[in-house]
Amino acid sequence: MEARGFTLLELLIVVAIMAVATAGVSFAMRDSSQTQLEREGQRLAALLETARARSRITGIPVRWRVVADGFVFDGLTGETNLPTQWLGTDTQASGGPVTLGPEPLLTPQYVRLAMGTQPGHSLVVGSNGLQPFRILAGDAPAAESP
Repeated sequence: MEARGFTLLELLIVVAIMAVATAGVSFAMRDSSQTQLEREGQRLAALLETARARSRITGIPVRWRVVADGFVFDGLTGETNLPTQWLGTDTQASGGPVTLGPEPLLTPQYVRLAMGTQPGHSLVVGSNGLQPFRILAGDAPAAESP
């Protein structure tokens, strides 16, 4: 008798290969606006920590606030070349101003970042006053534990 068609094992192997390939493509095609928002959040956390450290070193209070075309650090003097622009043109921030020292303990402070083109995507950058600024899980600041 002559064999025709595929066996069940051959079909299962092909379906498994297709599933692995599909999963790889879906991970590779991550939402670029969410990636950009996470990059902005990491950058903002690093900038806030840098300004906080400079404030503690100089003893001068530093305040971060949002302006129409980006953000500013009030109180930094000398050759302080911290960026004042967002990486993306549609990044929006709410919250603040954020006071960054010179005291080692701060009050809890939070900034919510969102993309203008994707209003559903947002994240929170903040500190409980003891820990460094970082990206939080997107929860309301009241839910954050020390």
